[in-house]
Amino acid sequence: MFIFPSIASLIKLPGSLKIIVGVLIVFIVFLAGLLAPIIAPYDPVKSAGPPLTPPSPKNLMGTDHLGFDVFSRIVWGSRIVLQVVISATLVALIVGVILGIVSGFYGGLLDRLLSMIMDSLYAFPSLILAIAIAAVLGPSPYNAAIAIATVYIPTYYRMIRGQTLSIKSQLYVEAAIAAGLRDRTVMLSYIFPNLIYTILVILTLNIADAILTEAGLSFLGLTVSPPTPDWGFDLRIGQRFLLSGYWWLSVFPGLAIMVLALGFALIGEGLSDRLQLRGLR
Repeated sequence: MFIFPSIASLIKLPGSLKIIVGVLIVFIVFLAGLLAPIIAPYDPVKSAGPPLTPPSPKNLMGTDHLGFDVFSRIVWGSRIVLQVVISATLVALIVGVILGIVSGFYGGLLDRLLSMIMDSLYAFPSLILAIAIAAVLGPSPYNAAIAIATVYIPTYYRMIRGQTLSIKSQLYVEAAIAAGLRDRTVMLSYIFPNLIYTILVILTLNIADAILTEAGLSFLGLTVSPPTPDWGFDLRIGQRFLLSGYWWLSVFPGLAIMVLALGFALIGEGLSDRLQLRGLR
């Protein structure tokens, strides 16, 4: 499922350096989105020059078929991408972690039922399932976030459930249960703290993959409505003009997607490397 994490693992850098490079990339994109009104030289939905103008000092990344400044649209588009992806992954994390801990801790019928549902969702190709859900809900950033969150809940559930089953068998957890501590106390105080590192790794790798999923949804028109700037949507528009030699319409949005996904993937791979060195994985 995770594409960019696989690529990031091929980059031969120490774990700490991967984290630093990844954090730097993500920080720059976050800062660009936050300071979009200051950084962007033009309004992203107003003409900034003649249509299909190549990159120049006036328009750093050229203009699109409507005369919109490509650089301004990429800067403003980062807000939509980050909004959808971060909200989707946080929802998936909260739901998946809670269900995974509860399922692994209690077992029995509840565990079998949840595992069957999650395995059924996990069996679907993630992009196809997200497209189906977003198409039913309708195009909007919030619906796209719901679709992406639904796709990635099983990822958290499966990993957390497996870890919970392993931790539950430890002597200190069995002792806490035998001492009569409440189930909620055992799960929050004895099991959850041992899952934090695993959750952090899954989160960063999941965000990297969710960026590609969001780009796929917006490419199909299931995230924003024109002329709202979004990297995937702009990539779709640029595709029509690629064979005519207007390469900048597709190249720059595609690079933005690739760089941000790679940044989160590097963070996840770096954390994973650090955990391996500590013997926690």
